Amino acid sequence: MGERMNVRIRGIHTTVAALAAAAGVAALAVPADAATVPASGTPRFLEPAELPPHPTSPWYAGPVTAGQPDPLPACVGDALPSIASHRSYWTEYDTNAQQITVVERSERRAKDFAALLRKDLAGCAKKLMEQDPDITATQRNYGRLNVEEGAHVYGIHTASAWGSSDIGLFSVGRDGTIVTVVRWGQMGNFQHAQVSDFKATTVTAVNKLY
Repeated sequence: MGERMNVRIRGIHTTVAALAAAAGVAALAVPADAATVPASGTPRFLEPAELPPHPTSPWYAGPVTAGQPDPLPACVGDALPSIASHRSYWTEYDTNAQQITVVERSERRAKDFAALLRKDLAGCAKKLMEQDPDITATQRNYGRLNVEEGAHVYGIHTASAWGSSDIGLFSVGRDGTIVTVVRWGQMGNFQHAQVSDFKATTVTAVNKLY
């Protein structure tokens, strides 16, 4: 199922896992009970309970925050505009997630932006490997989900020469003028990817945009 890419690459400090971990650590500084009360007419974000279930920990979440995440997520980060909003999620262990949402001025712009994000994700493994000789990246395309204007799901596994192994799932979805990216990551490989649960989370995220 889906496309696979397996290449050796050069120097990167921002692998899928590193960025995922950084997002999780940053979120720990935010009170777990921080309220999320979006202004009227703005997109709604995922609640912790709507993320893929962790076997031994609840999910926690920071507030919805205006602007780009810091650090930027792997592969899609360069395309994110300053008008983005994001929310970080984490568990008590090594699993973390993030949702990033952009409200465009027109459906045409939103459609083009979603296509750009999908293109970046389709080339993610190759890009990571071009940046670091010690990383091997493999990716899978898990296909399209039939929700609103559609969503696409991708999986990216990175393994380092020093022994780390990390799995990330990404999705890009659109409803009208709103585009959202959902990212989930933890230590492991494709066998540890909660693909079905992540697809359900993505459907929920896109349905909540309006």
